[in-house]
Amino acid sequence: MGEFVRLEVEDGVGTIRLDRPKMNAIDDQLRTELHEVALEAGRREDVRAVVVYGGERVFAAGADIKQMSTTGYAEMLAWGGRLQEALRVVARLPKPVVAAVTGYALGGGFELALACDFRVLGEKAKVGVPEIQLGVIPGAGGTQRLTRLVGPAKAKDLVFTGRHVGAQEALALGIADEVVPDAEVYDAARARAAQFVQGPAVALRAAKQAIDDGLELDLDSALRLETALFAGLFATEDQRTGMRSFLENGPGKARFSGR
Repeated sequence: MGEFVRLEVEDGVGTIRLDRPKMNAIDDQLRTELHEVALEAGRREDVRAVVVYGGERVFAAGADIKQMSTTGYAEMLAWGGRLQEALRVVARLPKPVVAAVTGYALGGGFELALACDFRVLGEKAKVGVPEIQLGVIPGAGGTQRLTRLVGPAKAKDLVFTGRHVGAQEALALGIADEVVPDAEVYDAARARAAQFVQGPAVALRAAKQAIDDGLELDLDSALRLETALFAGLFATEDQRTGMRSFLENGPGKARFSGR
């Protein structure tokens, strides 16, 4: 476990907990630890779904601007690539991932939330990509994952202005999947993650791959990918369990092994 990022596992849900006082600013150490902990969450068989959580006060207020302000082009190119890779590991986790967002999720913090499959926001949460106000642009997915989520016009509004978006607007835009009272954010995110714990893990992984990879392909290629992933599941124990249970007991009663 790192100093600023740790993995806590309970009942099949792994929580990637950010804990760098005071605002979970993303520096080299936090980024490195996030990368390592996300890899661990992906490897562990006792982790069937993941919550990313910054604590009761804040999700992550973005990159450490003090560190960044004196960085030159070559160094920032390398640093940005390393941050992109850490968030890519989160996005590519082969299991459902839920961001539990309290307080601020700005810049790199918002980009981390965008790398998750779902986002649960507290009522007072604020999200956004304010980099334009610093004379730069988002560099860890803010121009790409946000555009794929809300469309180019809405993404341009947020990127061009750098404005903060409240929870209800985030819900209306499709950034948030759920808005709950601030004190209930973590529990709501855990509940959303927990619904997948007893599911067919291999099929969930295939579904996530089909959707995420399919977005990057033309339709014909994406359909071929879907067919290949679909057919591959007929080599799993869960496929046999699920279809046998359906025939014997009706839908929704299968008990999956995750194999």
